[in-house]
Amino acid sequence: MTDAPPLHQGLHRRDYQPDAVGPLDGVRVLDMSRLFAGNVLTQILGDFGAEVIKVEPPAGDTLRGWKTKGVSTHWKIYARNKKSLGLDLRNPQAKDIFLKLVPGAAILVESFRPGVLEKMGFSPEVLHAINPKLVIVRVSGWGQGGPYGQRPGFGTVIEGMSGFAAINGFDDREPVLPPMYLADGVAGSYGASAALLALREAERPDGKGQVIDLPLYDPLFALLGPQAANYRLSGQARKREGSRSSNSAPRNVYRCRDGKYVGLSGSTQTMAMRILKAIGREDMISDPRFATNADRLANVVELDAAIGDFIGRHDQAELVALMEAAEVTVGPIYDIAQIMQDLHVIEREILADYPDAELDLLPMHHVVPRLSDTPGSIRAAAPALGEHNAELLAELGLDEVQVACLIAEGVVAGAADARAEDAA
Repeated sequence: MTDAPPLHQGLHRRDYQPDAVGPLDGVRVLDMSRLFAGNVLTQILGDFGAEVIKVEPPAGDTLRGWKTKGVSTHWKIYARNKKSLGLDLRNPQAKDIFLKLVPGAAILVESFRPGVLEKMGFSPEVLHAINPKLVIVRVSGWGQGGPYGQRPGFGTVIEGMSGFAAINGFDDREPVLPPMYLADGVAGSYGASAALLALREAERPDGKGQVIDLPLYDPLFALLGPQAANYRLSGQARKREGSRSSNSAPRNVYRCRDGKYVGLSGSTQTMAMRILKAIGREDMISDPRFATNADRLANVVELDAAIGDFIGRHDQAELVALMEAAEVTVGPIYDIAQIMQDLHVIEREILADYPDAELDLLPMHHVVPRLSDTPGSIRAAAPALGEHNAELLAELGLDEVQVACLIAEGVVAGAADARAEDAA
């Protein structure tokens, strides 16, 4: 029996790079969003050098409340490389302060229900009158218009109504929602690209800013591919198939002898034939039931049974080593404990430990994607509420005494010892 590959014990230790300069250096982003999609969007921009200012209400961004054992881990990850300015935008003085920040901004991100920004006095028309080149990203559940525009836009509902849940899971059981914020994450990633596309246009000599309508629904639906075309052609909605694929076979998750699992894919003809040879079933290569991809899809139950029988007679590590030697696309199904010990993850620093005032060390994912000449960087830890009040308000001509008065009056949220209070 082949032993498991050696695993590292412990992630690499990295320090923040406060002086690193990224390709978005000089781009100021005002982030009024809450929770996940907007924070993913601005985290991407911040990782590549943008100055992201989180404009937070007195209670802070809602993401701060997502905690594990009392620690705001989501905030620590997705608010890295950002600054925090606490403003109670219900207060006219706070609104005036915010509007004074608009001329120096390149991008503004908000995630209020459609119409709320207008009610606050910050409509796109008002903002563009102050800064004609401002890119405004409006994150919502369903978009700025349409019959569902005023519905709450939680990702759970989007993941159900987009068609994702209907095809996720097994056909003899209930549809399965993703175990994470899939709709928000996809929208945030799309949104970062959209913001940069609009910024490119605004930076032209005759260019101007524009509004990006970014629902959670549209990007996730787009990612699900040609389901509508397939339905029109076949008259059948796609069924839940577990870990199988409707496009190629074999492709599935298989249980090993030791109770662990592997994922295997034979999405090309060459790979499918290689798999059959690796499991000792060369006879199936000449069998007309498995000769082509279409044949294998039609007889996938028998195909899976043969592959599953072979895999079930081997422990996971042994099976992976055997299949890798045969150049078969197979991999173990990892949990997070295994990921944190994997050689590839550690050596490429897909995860690394960064200093954290509360936890000593905090594991965080690497900047994605990786650019060869102008890479992104992790320059600062997630801010405490109002941590950068004095710095940012000083740019507007306010001194420490004036800032202290604004805090006392409730116009500005946060205090000089905000980091300590936030950690507590």
